Amino acid sequence: MAVNKPENPETAKLSRDFGWLAALGVILVIAGLVGLIYTGVATLTSMILFGWLLLIGGVVGLLHAVQARGSNFFWLGVVVAALNIAAGVVVIGRPEAAAAALTMFAALLFLTGGVFRLVGSLVVRGPQFGWTLVQGAFGLLLGILVLASWPSSSKYVIGCFFSLGLLFDGLGLIATGFGGRKIVGMVTEQHEAVAKPTPSE
Repeated sequence: MAVNKPENPETAKLSRDFGWLAALGVILVIAGLVGLIYTGVATLTSMILFGWLLLIGGVVGLLHAVQARGSNFFWLGVVVAALNIAAGVVVIGRPEAAAAALTMFAALLFLTGGVFRLVGSLVVRGPQFGWTLVQGAFGLLLGILVLASWPSSSKYVIGCFFSLGLLFDGLGLIATGFGGRKIVGMVTEQHEAVAKPTPSE
């Protein structure tokens, strides 16, 4: 009776890690889909998370500045940390207003980026002329649409982008997890085939 060869512990651990990576990807995809359905909740959630990140980053920066108070960058570190803490408190306290301001900023970025891409593609006319032209037109159109419905657009724009980011990150993790497990299995099979003794004639 044939006895199954025990699996290599390192290979099993690597395969398990890729499995956990794929599971995390599934969670992110589900969160992204839920966020696309409830964009208003996703917008508020993303702004509150952003505010806490600013607040925690400001506190950490302030502690680093205090530890390096003898250096030339002490006051610069204190000012930057104070600004981060103040911005974090404002964002957490008024997430709707912060979302409106961030939406306006994003729309202006889309507009300026779209104009620069359009002008650059028409002036340079390089090998990526068509693709750059489409990107510029899309950015310009997106910026106009967001500004046209501002401030009501701030209720869903940030949440939509945040949810799409979660969705695509999750899909990337799923692809990496399943692809990694497949590669580990193929390499294991090749090693077992090489190590398998050939029957004597």
